[in-house]
Amino acid sequence: MRAAWYEKQGAPEESLRVGEMPDPSPARGELRIRVAASGVNPGDVKKRQDSFGVGMPYPRVIPHSDGAGTVDQVGDGVDRSWVGKRVWCFGAQSYRPYGTAAELCVVPEALVSELPDEASFEQGALLGIAGITAHRAVHVGGPIGGRTVLIQGGAGAVGSCAVRLARRGGANVIATVQHEAQLGAAKEAGAHHVLRSGDDLVERVAAVAPDGVDHIVEVAFAANIAADEKMLKLGGSIASYASNAPEATIPFWLLAFKNVRVFFLGSDDFPLEAKRAAATELTAALREGPVGLPVGARFPLDEVAAAHEYIEGRKGPGRVVVTI
Repeated sequence: MRAAWYEKQGAPEESLRVGEMPDPSPARGELRIRVAASGVNPGDVKKRQDSFGVGMPYPRVIPHSDGAGTVDQVGDGVDRSWVGKRVWCFGAQSYRPYGTAAELCVVPEALVSELPDEASFEQGALLGIAGITAHRAVHVGGPIGGRTVLIQGGAGAVGSCAVRLARRGGANVIATVQHEAQLGAAKEAGAHHVLRSGDDLVERVAAVAPDGVDHIVEVAFAANIAADEKMLKLGGSIASYASNAPEATIPFWLLAFKNVRVFFLGSDDFPLEAKRAAATELTAALREGPVGLPVGARFPLDEVAAAHEYIEGRKGPGRVVVTI
């Protein structure tokens, strides 16, 4: 098979290679997917950069955890009815060496979901990390039906999907965006109220949610935690999947007096049952239409280094896919 890989970490052009590798075969409990599209996430780029100081976990890594395609083989213990089905997968390169940046990818059955006919392979390839993180961030604090949920960064990849899922779950959804040009995207995703970020955000949120908000999905924990505390109700919760800085100063006593629950979310280590619940809902949502993950750029497999550079340089909005 043709695949992209790296055997050392570093800049894209210096580390990523494209060439031939032996075709993988599914072991017991696994499926083999003939990949049509491979989703590229910031986390994939950070692993290649060694941003977290972990080093090379395996001698050779095929990057990218998310992808979509058609099942062409199954291992022992897997129903043969999977063969020929359109699917999307997640976690292919989570604690595993070989991800979806290849013509063939082998993954455990638990990491695979059927892709509705209404959805393209590209849409399926973008679901994994962003969609499952969005679902976990929205629902980790408990039921959201009839509650007020604030999505910080409601026009981003995770944020726009979180808006869609929170609206689908029956919440009153407030989304914030950084730029005026993003207002429409958050509104289209389903937010009842879309507000520009700024120094007076607390007052503007109070104008549409005078009793405060029940739950906050947070993309910039260090920058926003002080304002988040002011906007939360007694017993509210925060689910943060990213931060603008690695360390944060928190208003401990104010959070304690409100009995605020704070959830820090790392997508690789969500419980499997949470990932499966997210996959089920995301698949159902796809049947109703897009889930807020637009494609911003496409690259062929031979240009996988350019795909990583696109994300590193933040060269445009939307998600990045590698077509196989």
